[in-house]
Amino acid sequence: MVGGVSARWSVEQVESVAPNPAAITNAQPLSTPNRWAGLGADDRVVWGSCKGSGAEPYDTAVDHVSVGFRCTCPSRKTPCKHALALLLMWAHGQVPDGVPTAKVEAWIGRRLAKQQAADAPADARAPDGEAAGSEPDVDSTSGADGGSIDDDAPLPEPPPSDEERDAARDERIARMMAGLTELDRWLDDRIRTGLADPALARYATWDHLAARLVDAQAGSLANRIRRLAGLVGASADWHDDVLAELGILHLLSQAGRRIGQLPNSLADAVATTVGWQVRQADVLGGVPDTDDWVVAGRSDVREDRIEVRRHWLRGTTSGRWALLLSFAAYQQSLDTSLEVGTSLRADLHRYPGPALRALVGLRHGEPVVARPPTQSVAQACDEIGRMIVAEPWLERVPTTVTAALARSGDRWLLTDHEASVPLLDSPRRVQAGSGLATLLAVTGGRPAELTIEWTPHGVTPLSLHLPDRTIDIGPRADSSFVGAA
Repeated sequence: MVGGVSARWSVEQVESVAPNPAAITNAQPLSTPNRWAGLGADDRVVWGSCKGSGAEPYDTAVDHVSVGFRCTCPSRKTPCKHALALLLMWAHGQVPDGVPTAKVEAWIGRRLAKQQAADAPADARAPDGEAAGSEPDVDSTSGADGGSIDDDAPLPEPPPSDEERDAARDERIARMMAGLTELDRWLDDRIRTGLADPALARYATWDHLAARLVDAQAGSLANRIRRLAGLVGASADWHDDVLAELGILHLLSQAGRRIGQLPNSLADAVATTVGWQVRQADVLGGVPDTDDWVVAGRSDVREDRIEVRRHWLRGTTSGRWALLLSFAAYQQSLDTSLEVGTSLRADLHRYPGPALRALVGLRHGEPVVARPPTQSVAQACDEIGRMIVAEPWLERVPTTVTAALARSGDRWLLTDHEASVPLLDSPRRVQAGSGLATLLAVTGGRPAELTIEWTPHGVTPLSLHLPDRTIDIGPRADSSFVGAA
């Protein structure tokens, strides 16, 4: 079956040919079609050209039948991250059927000739070991294929030993503990000097601490510190907002220094929130959570110089929420493979702890139109409360609600006959083109089914679920910052 599903690898098969788990992690950011040109696959080979750091793209091809790799990148690992990324896209059904280019056909021809030479009877071979009439394989970019490695292909680098991994882990833990101790000392100084300290108005006060936390391998806390700097003087009640966030930082610094005393699930949540990195290969190697996942909402936000896209998914059977993240730096694109208002049957692999974040594994079929179940405002608040109890440091939580827009003074609310929740930073005037304007125009103030995103300062409507369609009204990324987002 040419390019068919029956011949397609699974993600687990792709991981099995990687030289080490880090190779899969490095390949993940490249496994998006917008990074590639000339993608194609048939019943023998999958190919494409990856836009890398060099002036010319890297031509990559994978023989998925007898398992061989070819790439023009300078990597000494076989398969390289480009070949793994190409296989990941093919496994996810993101590579179209096609006809191989002349270069790919020539490479496959040489591989077939070598295989025929190896299988030929001894009396049919030339004295040098080649089959009579065959041409030698002179492709210097050919890679390895398990046991049949081309003579000029570099061998994969051996994975680190258990002792090396343990030493690196111990060193990282020591650096993180030192960083958390320094953070706690800094927080004590801030409380002792008070929030009226003029130093708080200087961004350098926060940035220096954030830089030290980055050095201590606590990058997530460094991001919170930089976001906290933006709250100083931002509103009339900024002192309350800053004090609340300082309390969360103190909680995390204390919990991070006592991870060994916490229950396993809570310890995992604290570690990832502080900044402990979990390899995607390790996450994908866990037990999947298979369900029909409704893409309930999407929101974009800029963090420092990076755009972050959040897709909120809800399991049809389990009712559990899941968070899929994608990132884009300057002139890169955010993930556009998930459409709000559709349902996808897929395997989701969750990060350790009760965290909502997950990765998409194997997909079972094509998306279909769907919408999540909704609830009253009071029920939505109960759902938010349960998630916050499990992880008090959460900054964004999704939920669904049936409510109408209402006005209270200078603020807009979502309300029903039982309760109300304020919208995040709702303007006095509804700006044309904003999600609030779209919501007001479509509903006319009548109750509607919505997916919203809770924050400590208010909620943001992400999607409006109508009987015949879903309208994505979540915050958009800055189109001048990322390309084709």
